[in-house]
Amino acid sequence: MSTNQPSATLRDVIGLDNQPAKLSDSVVVFIDFQNTYRTGVMALEGAEEALAAASRLLERARAAGTPVVHVINDGGEGTPYDIRAEIGAISDPVAPVDGEAVVVKQFPNSFHLTELEQTLTGLGAAPGSGKDLVLAGFMTHMCVNYTAQGAFNLGYRPTVVAEATATRSLAGPDGAVLPAATVHAAALTGIGDLFGVVVPTVDELPA
Repeated sequence: MSTNQPSATLRDVIGLDNQPAKLSDSVVVFIDFQNTYRTGVMALEGAEEALAAASRLLERARAAGTPVVHVINDGGEGTPYDIRAEIGAISDPVAPVDGEAVVVKQFPNSFHLTELEQTLTGLGAAPGSGKDLVLAGFMTHMCVNYTAQGAFNLGYRPTVVAEATATRSLAGPDGAVLPAATVHAAALTGIGDLFGVVVPTVDELPA
């Protein structure tokens, strides 16, 4: 096989469709859009741009009457994920309003030991219901990735909005620095191989 040609995705091999979720037929799940990632030790490359995209997605969802669930990571007092402090709060551009559920988690997979599945079921989006999930948040390679996997494993059909996610540079196994853009692209590629559909921008998410 030519190295210039991509392999077939696992989705293609096993016959899964590649149609993105329709916003009007989904629940939007925002993952860890916390101030944690805008400043300090966990600041992400592209965080502000991702937040701006998420704000547009939130505006579209609210206008369409699409339910929105906010997931927030609680790392405990004194950590960058302290949800009792400003550093761990949900960022203002995507802050929840009355009627929007907030689910607290402590693991990368937003479904693990949380009330997310029950919350989605209460919104009419139980696994197999025909309702899809639209995912956005921080960080691409971590909680977005593992939440997409968790959703897939439960029987959901998640769609990730690429521009509404961001991550950070990391050291690879050989010690070389992998730029944030590379980590971001690799994570989205892995999601798109099996666990969900990835759309590049908010505007490319069907109404």
